[in-house]
Amino acid sequence: MSQKSNAPQELLSTGIQGLDVVLGGGLSPNRIYLIEGEPGTGKTTTGLQFLREGVDRGETVVYITLAETGDELRAVAESHGWTLDGIHLHEVLPTEDLLRDDQQYTMFHPSEVEMANTIQLILSAIETHQPTRVVLDSLSELQLLADTALRYRRQVLALKQFFAKRNCTVMLLDDRTAASADLQVRSIAHAVIQFDLAVKDYGAERRRVRVIKYRGRNAIGGMHDYNITQGGIVVHPRLVAAESRQLRPGGQLKSGLPPLDALLGGGLEEGTSTLIVGPPGTGKSSLAAQFVSAFNKTGGKAAMFLFEESKSNLLNRADGLNMDLRGFIAGGKLTIQQVDPAELSPGQFSAAVIKAESDGAKIVVIDSLNGYMNAVPDERFLTTHMHELLTYLGQRGVVTILVGIQQGMLGGSMSSAMDASYLADNVLMLRYFEDDGEVSQAVSVFKKRGSMHERTIRRFSMSSRGIAVGEVLRGYRGILTGVPVPPTTPAVTDMPMKVR
Repeated sequence: MSQKSNAPQELLSTGIQGLDVVLGGGLSPNRIYLIEGEPGTGKTTTGLQFLREGVDRGETVVYITLAETGDELRAVAESHGWTLDGIHLHEVLPTEDLLRDDQQYTMFHPSEVEMANTIQLILSAIETHQPTRVVLDSLSELQLLADTALRYRRQVLALKQFFAKRNCTVMLLDDRTAASADLQVRSIAHAVIQFDLAVKDYGAERRRVRVIKYRGRNAIGGMHDYNITQGGIVVHPRLVAAESRQLRPGGQLKSGLPPLDALLGGGLEEGTSTLIVGPPGTGKSSLAAQFVSAFNKTGGKAAMFLFEESKSNLLNRADGLNMDLRGFIAGGKLTIQQVDPAELSPGQFSAAVIKAESDGAKIVVIDSLNGYMNAVPDERFLTTHMHELLTYLGQRGVVTILVGIQQGMLGGSMSSAMDASYLADNVLMLRYFEDDGEVSQAVSVFKKRGSMHERTIRRFSMSSRGIAVGEVLRGYRGILTGVPVPPTTPAVTDMPMKVR
């Protein structure tokens, strides 16, 4: 007597990069899935990617369209560089004969005639091909034909029973354009995936996907950014740093400048984030590049993300400071990505940083935090997004260097755009100060969690020989105010007495 196997069924891939991760591995086979979204959110592309994945696996797949023509679907496929080869396409569309006078119903309501014909054509296509994957596009047409909510729900329930007996995994696409949105279909589906499109005041639209429900599976909740590219949909799963905690032994990253390393208590600890902050022009980006250059010289890999200046400007400045960043790029030790602010979403940026880390980068530079915030000004939780990303990188031993621009040039009223104590483990501050008729620069460490550090303020300069961190500025008072009292200033004495 044979026993029924209790082994879990293998999940089906949706064919969409990142969506399987959000779904906890993929789709349970032989179930019905509801894909919701307004026109333009990528439902048709989702259905085609799902069926193409089945074709690649040697499965029989069927696309049943109740709205778009075959030519329109082929145009969608061609825009992504695909073909419909292997996909059985069935058009269940009203013909132009409906425009004739003798086709206008007088005794029967259209739902009583057209609904029955439509359902029969759908069933016939399934019976003919016996597919394992089916896409039905779209439910709105069925809802309009059904005329009443009760009739619509009963028809969808009947379809569910029909598909369940034929071992089909079905995607029902719903563009939610019907007069009344019937949420009862959500209770019928095994899982509900919602695609959302938000129009920003400036730049590209922001697209996000959410798994509203998924019976028996632990999907990643919340909103996940996605993009429609020429090759199809790419989903960027929401980063959850708590799911990737790892304990790693920590070493120190040297800057290549012994006085700066002494100021930092030996260097930057692996897995920490460092904020280099200061007013414009003090050398924040150059100092970040110094850490990258020193690490590349030891054979390590690094990645830099630029929000403000161009890649060419950075490389030209590095050439002037005797840093061979071009050589490290050619040798595969360094990648520099210039971010287009108008096209950015937080999920897309996080995905790019995570990819750099997975490719071996152990230093990540984000230049700058101000540019990142200005890139997505409508986003309410940017600081939380960044904190999750830094935590994720830290758990993998990555040294993250953030560049923060302070508003103001001199004085104590300067402020930065983000909460440094919440984001950064270390804070390295660059300041201007007036010295003997010249504008000089100073560097100091205001915060460091990984080790003890100097409390001194050192001279900082840049030249064709590179970056130099000099002696401790002893004897000065008020360097951080920008107008210090130098040590050579004579002490104030009493006025001489007047001789009578």
